[in-house]
This record gives sequence, C-alpha cells and structure tokens, in this order.
Amino acid sequence: MKASVRLMLCVAVLVSIQVFDLVAQMRQQRIDSAAAMLETLVETYGVSGDEDRVRSAVEDLLPDWADPSVDSAGNLWVRVGSGDPVVVFVAHLDEVGWEITDIRSDGKLAIRQRGGFMPWLWESSPALVHTRSGQIPGVFTPRDGAVEYRQASDGFVVDVGTSTALQTEQLDIAVGDKITNPKKFVRLAGNRATGRSFDDRVGSTAQIMALHSLDPDGLDHEVIFLWVVEEEIGLIGARVAAGALGFQPVRVYAVDTFVSADSPHDAQNFAVTPLGQGPVARGVDNSSVTPPAVLDTLVRLARRRGLPLQVGTTNGGNDGSAFQAYGVVDVPIGWPLRYSHSPVEVIDLADLVVLADLIKAIAEEW
Repeated sequence: MKASVRLMLCVAVLVSIQVFDLVAQMRQQRIDSAAAMLETLVETYGVSGDEDRVRSAVEDLLPDWADPSVDSAGNLWVRVGSGDPVVVFVAHLDEVGWEITDIRSDGKLAIRQRGGFMPWLWESSPALVHTRSGQIPGVFTPRDGAVEYRQASDGFVVDVGTSTALQTEQLDIAVGDKITNPKKFVRLAGNRATGRSFDDRVGSTAQIMALHSLDPDGLDHEVIFLWVVEEEIGLIGARVAAGALGFQPVRVYAVDTFVSADSPHDAQNFAVTPLGQGPVARGVDNSSVTPPAVLDTLVRLARRRGLPLQVGTTNGGNDGSAFQAYGVVDVPIGWPLRYSHSPVEVIDLADLVVLADLIKAIAEEW
C-alpha cells in the first residue's frame, strides 16, 4: 500500500513537472512570436506624416479574416462584430523624428522636430533621410558648445556628405522629407528588448495579437480597432476618427506607452510601474482622467482572467482623449517603458503578451 502511494506521488510529481514545462514552453513561444511581430514594425520607419510603410506592415500582419479600410487621414480601421455597445481600441502608427525645412547652400539640411523628445539625444549620431526614392545615410552634426546648449533644439543640422545644395538635391532629397536615426530591434537578456519607436509599435503589435486571438463570430457587439496617424504632433488622426464615430462608442481604450520611472535615474515617487509585472492602466495623465468606477471594473476583469495589471499615473497624453468631446469614456492602457522617446527604449516582452490578452478580454467583456 505504501509503495503504491509512493508510486502515485512520483507519477503526480512527474506529470506536474511535464505540465509546468509545457506551459513554460507555450509561454516562451508566445513571447518569441510577439518579438518577431514587433521586430517587423519597429524596423519599419514612419515619422509623423510619413506612416504609409508602417500602415502597410500592420495590414500584412492582420488575420486573414480581417477586412481593413483606410480613411481620408490615413488611419487604418478593422471592425469586428456588430451591434451596441461600440467599443474602440486605438494605437498610433507614427514615431518621433525630424523633418527637413531647408537645404542650405553648403548642402547640409536644416531640420525641425516632429514630436516631443530631447533633441540632444540625437546629436553626433547616424542619420537616415527618407526620400521618395529611398534612404540616404547622413549624420546629425555635433554643435560647437554642445554641452552649453545641451537642452536647445536648434544649432545642429544633418550632413549627408555633400558640399552644395545642388549635390544634395541630386540625391533626390527635398524639403519635407523625414529624418530618423537608423534603428534595430535587439533582444536583451531574459524577456527584455531594446530599440526605438516602441512607442507605439508595442501598442500596434498588441492590437494585432488580440485580433488573431479573437473569434470574429463570437462577439455580441461591435469592436473597432484603429491604428491612427500623427499622434506625436497633436492626435491628428485620432481627432479625425473620433469625429467620424461621434457619439457611437461607449468607451475607447488608447493602447500606448506608460512612461515608467522604472529606471536608475528617475525619482521613485511618480509613475513607478516595474517592467515585467504586467501592463498598466492609466488612472491619470496630462490629457485624461479615467473614472474610478471604470478603472475598478478593468482591474476586476484582469483578475478574473488571471492577468497581472498595474495601475498608475504618468505624464503625456493619449489618442483616446480626442474622443472625450463626444462623451466617450477614455481608458488608456499600455505597458511600462524605460527611456521613452530615446534611441534605447527598453521593454519586457512578457508585458506585451499580457497586454494582448487584456485587449482580448476587454473586447469580449468590455
């Protein structure tokens, strides 16, 4: 009898180990799949006003059953289900960068920012000019007295190696072309990854992943997924989408970065949401306040689904605030991000996977 009990216990332990290993393998497969999708979007360039390539990349990653459409502003729409209530998810396609304002007589490019960031982070670094015919390499030139003028946004230009305006124009470079750093998605130790434009390629990826996991015939109401343009320069695409939908939606979930103080140099008294501990619901930011009752409902939903969810306040705005003029409740959700709007943003890929699961749960139960 005792031997039988010992045998049963041994079998139970072995089965438990195998189940644990299988769950861990499945979790890692999801993380690897998310990383591959995110890599595609991160390594696609799209400064505000130049999002066509990113929109095409998102379309290519959508499930086969999706029927995407593009509005006059360049926003990408996918509708799932039908009937009330109408629930909206919105991520943005654009990234911060620069725009050429003038080609100087010495061939160098005068530039202006597109989006809010610390320009000195780009100074003395490689540049990439995005022209109608392709990409032209260059450099963001260092300024004289760069330490003295570190916080200033003027005083440095882009040099593509030419000596005259004519030589630059012969490269098919024109005023209005966008400029970025070259960028690459890089996986770090564990589930961490670094790159540029995680804002908002992570949100865009999470929405795609959620669509792949949804049963399009299983919803009892309409859910609209939006990927909008020109968020970084004033929520321009979101305002167009909000105007088109008017008073129809009952709720909008802006899927975007939560700028976290989870970094070595930030004060630990505001916006502390550690990487790897799940997505984040914004209670307050500079553009919106989530009603406490709605926030509580979201927290309960996450708990029912066994999903870790952090709640915090941070700076910045979100696309959902464009819908508030129509009485739509704005509930921003996202993931914790270190070093926002820099060339070395850092995320935990596990947070992305859980964020996709949270979007699916909200779509089903809102």
